[in-house]
Amino acid sequence: MLQLTFPDNSVRKYDAGSTGADVAGSISKSLLKKAVAIAIDGELRDLSDPIETNAAIEIVTREDPRALEMIRHDAAHVMAEAVQELWPETQVTIGPVIDNGFYYDFKREVPFTTEDLPKIEKKMQQIIQRNAKFTKEIWSREEAKEYFASKGEDYKVELVDAIPEGESVKIYKQGDWLDLCRGPHMASTGQIGQAFKLMKVAGAYWRGDANNEMLTRIYGTAWSNEKDLKAYLHMLEEAEKRDHRKLGREMDLYHFQEEGPGVVFWHHKGWQLFQNLTNYMRRRLADDYQEVNAPQILDKSLWETSGHWEWYHENMFVTETEDHRVFAIKPMNCPGHVQIFKHGLKSYRDLPLRMAEFGAVSRYEPSGALHGLMRVRAFTQDDAHVFCTEEQLAEECHKINDLILSVYKHFGFEEVVVKLSTRPEKRVGSDEVWDHTEQVMTEVLQEIEERSGGKIKTGILEGEGAFYGPKFEYTLRDAIGREWQCGTTQVDFTLPERFGAFYVDSDGAKKQPVMVHRAICGSLERFLGILIENFAGHFPLWLAPQQFVVAAITSDADEYAREVKDAMKAAGLRGELDLRNEKINYKVREHSLAKVPVIIAVGKREAEERSVSIRRLGSRAQTSMTLDEAIASLTDEATSPDLKELAS
Repeated sequence: MLQLTFPDNSVRKYDAGSTGADVAGSISKSLLKKAVAIAIDGELRDLSDPIETNAAIEIVTREDPRALEMIRHDAAHVMAEAVQELWPETQVTIGPVIDNGFYYDFKREVPFTTEDLPKIEKKMQQIIQRNAKFTKEIWSREEAKEYFASKGEDYKVELVDAIPEGESVKIYKQGDWLDLCRGPHMASTGQIGQAFKLMKVAGAYWRGDANNEMLTRIYGTAWSNEKDLKAYLHMLEEAEKRDHRKLGREMDLYHFQEEGPGVVFWHHKGWQLFQNLTNYMRRRLADDYQEVNAPQILDKSLWETSGHWEWYHENMFVTETEDHRVFAIKPMNCPGHVQIFKHGLKSYRDLPLRMAEFGAVSRYEPSGALHGLMRVRAFTQDDAHVFCTEEQLAEECHKINDLILSVYKHFGFEEVVVKLSTRPEKRVGSDEVWDHTEQVMTEVLQEIEERSGGKIKTGILEGEGAFYGPKFEYTLRDAIGREWQCGTTQVDFTLPERFGAFYVDSDGAKKQPVMVHRAICGSLERFLGILIENFAGHFPLWLAPQQFVVAAITSDADEYAREVKDAMKAAGLRGELDLRNEKINYKVREHSLAKVPVIIAVGKREAEERSVSIRRLGSRAQTSMTLDEAIASLTDEATSPDLKELAS
């Protein structure tokens, strides 16, 4: 007999070989009806799988968050069946689950287009309504290859060959259709539901290799209910409206061009926005950090010592001079900061030494991966490195955490998740060093959650650490619910050792410092892209590149409009003057499209009364006030939150 332990710690006995369906049915018929899978010792498995050993078991229903990935996985299989029912000559290749959905790659002489998607969706609905059971079979390699070869499925034959020796060849059937798959799947196609939609068609090389044949990829999304699907589609609509590339053009912030792929051409307003962010960050660091600047290009030998040449060489821009010296443009700031630390003798009294740089770095990204400000080849990091003792490490991590959370709050990000990324497979340093570092950071992570009273969520990312050490990753949620990973705190016992960095301790002995790599925004370019989309271009007044425009209603008010603009600028506000011979409504529309936060309209009456008429971006309402009142109100609003906190 088997002993199965349930989530409430109750234990029941079953015959060896009992399936998940048997267990669910033994509890209640209603549970069996709702069940889509089981979890054995935390691993999802088919309801039909026999259970052979004592284990912890969970009955997974469709409402369980873990079922969402199965819904998408099954929807991908149904899409593939629909395609082959409609176009039998099509070859099916690979179809994984991805964030928020799924895709399948197909080989067809005539590539699919978006016009084909409604037809495929309709066929998918019919297949789901058939409610065919998912059944699993184990085939021999020869049997699988012979079957797929007979169907002209050459890509499937290649996939069978790629399965490691000793691993089962699993075939999943849904009615008369089948595919090679690791599983698991739900009990039947009917459990997928109708909350799905095919999204787009794209080209994709077989196995992602540009030397291979181009296939057609169809993307879809699937959710457990219509409400979630509608919410996701609404979020995509909002994301399209907020696209920083579109808003960047409308607001005249920056552009890209072919002669400089992946590098930003900042326009005046965009550069002002960049400087607003940089100036804010400089103020936040002024009391605790020394700002430095390390060289842009350094000899290959330094990158070999740091380990970047071995682990990161393919992402570095490299050049060789006439005297045969090899140099690399820096992809990281850390090796340069170690050199600054090493220049001159350091004592334990100098620690912690916090070193910051708004460092311009360059990294090769494939052209297909470039995406506006979010993925570029040259960017600026708000980078910092803290050199400290092991005894100071935990406190420094907490200081960094407090700073990061404070910065995010000032930009309106209240929902933050902090995760600890642990040792990757490819890494430097001994296991003993990794054990110690991960233990310290695990304790700090627990304290972060406790100190926040549960407001800050935490988690573990197994194997996602940097090659030189574990790290905290800070993920924030924007105005439409998307998550962005921005800040990091990376503890490094290895780089100081590799470079021979040391300080003199109280006993006169040389000791190796702990090096903490820290970024808050990460890439300033990417963070600005996130801010543009988060605010939809409607920046808070303190951050906006252009805070106001003074628009004359009639030429009689031109002189007063100049006076208003000069008074605003004298008060420290950023703005422009619009004296064009255009109707005021035209001016308002144009400046609203450019996302100017405050439009100040002045005419003959305002000039006589020394008043202004203010219209806010996104509002039709107008507020009339005296010029002095307007200046006082706007200058207060334009004061950044960090300066307000200092003044309070």
